[in-house]
Amino acid sequence: MKIQVELISAIALTMMIAGCNTTESVRFQALNASQQTMVRDGQPAIVSKKSKSIVLVSPASRGIQSGARPVYIIGMTNISKLPLDFSVNDVTVTQIVNGKMQPLQVINYDQLVSEERTRQIVGAILVGVAAGANSYAASRAGYGNATIYTPSGTVTANYYSPTAAAIAGANASAQNEAMIANTIENGRRNMSSLEKTVIKDNTLLPGEWYGGQLHFSPPTNESGQVKLYKIGLIVGGELHEIEVTQGPGT
Repeated sequence: MKIQVELISAIALTMMIAGCNTTESVRFQALNASQQTMVRDGQPAIVSKKSKSIVLVSPASRGIQSGARPVYIIGMTNISKLPLDFSVNDVTVTQIVNGKMQPLQVINYDQLVSEERTRQIVGAILVGVAAGANSYAASRAGYGNATIYTPSGTVTANYYSPTAAAIAGANASAQNEAMIANTIENGRRNMSSLEKTVIKDNTLLPGEWYGGQLHFSPPTNESGQVKLYKIGLIVGGELHEIEVTQGPGT
């Protein structure tokens, strides 16, 4: 019971901390006549057009938590008559801090998968600890003590109830199985989501569209300050530079 109370308290504290985080919005700035800012499904977006390719960039969510990794949806179209190559290694994100350029790390698919596997290992350990605590508590459920009143006075006697122990053991087993199953399913779902959504290297055939999520390390300015950075994408040798302003009420 103590472990469950501590777990609930930890979850509540995490939710309180998350609730205190500042949500920031983004704004795009067209750098030349080949770019156009717009709104797509209530979200800010920008289109960059070159001779062989068109790139569309928009945030993946309606707000970015201050200090969290920004995630953007990148869409690209091959408008040429030849295949065009796109490589995540060619994507750059550069923050402008006090007039100086500071690179931000692009987190590719393999790195995100590695992080998810690490989270799953940690989660499995925590579930194992919780399951062990459940099993131990169940093993002690059949033991108790009772006060017996006799002509000579009261006597405290220990007892063991096999029925109570069996019921507690069955409940603990069911709870442990549910925890383990949920952990496995969440891990599978997260891996599947990464596979489906994160942008990867790709060759675009003529007329083909391709896109996915781009993750990169958080801008380094203090919370509440406006952050300015550029996303650079190369599609078939053409560089698309997207300027982004991120901050409260931008």
